[in-house]
Amino acid sequence: MALHPDDVPEAADAAGSSADLLTGPTALGETSGRDTSREILGWLEFGEAARELAQDVLGSGFRPDVVVAIARGGLVLAGAIAYALDTKMCGSINVEFYTGINSVLQAPVVLPPALDAPSLAGKRVLLADDVSDSGRTLELVRDLLREHGADVHTVCLYAKPRTILEPDHVWRHTADWITFPWSALPPVTVST
Repeated sequence: MALHPDDVPEAADAAGSSADLLTGPTALGETSGRDTSREILGWLEFGEAARELAQDVLGSGFRPDVVVAIARGGLVLAGAIAYALDTKMCGSINVEFYTGINSVLQAPVVLPPALDAPSLAGKRVLLADDVSDSGRTLELVRDLLREHGADVHTVCLYAKPRTILEPDHVWRHTADWITFPWSALPPVTVST
């Protein structure tokens, strides 16, 4: 969910060079930044953002029993927040919505392997994702966990203006295309 097709102006290298994608404006990723069309999150700023979000969660009075990531985009954030909150129980749920450049399904779909949602009944769950873009994935999973009796709060690094579900905890709002450090480069391949 990190790169959303409807935010990409063109399929051909719309994000910029691979050096930009790796770390943001600096070669070592010491900072992140913005240009006129995208938000670039570097690793160091991500770490600061995750701790700020964890502090915001605690400040709200919510103490999660478990942190659940929406995979794949929410995995890194969920792990960082779980460590910052000293929450030992973690889980993930796989959801597909964006299938490629300018390609989405009619609705988000939960994919296997399945999260044992019934085991979360009565638990305080912090549901993490990278961005609440349309908000449809976040809403789907939040509602699914609530149907199983969990007390669910949501946390995202970013929220977009058009989202139908504003996260309970959000680090930054942007209308820009977001380049995350974990999804900035293409998948690795076998070298020949």
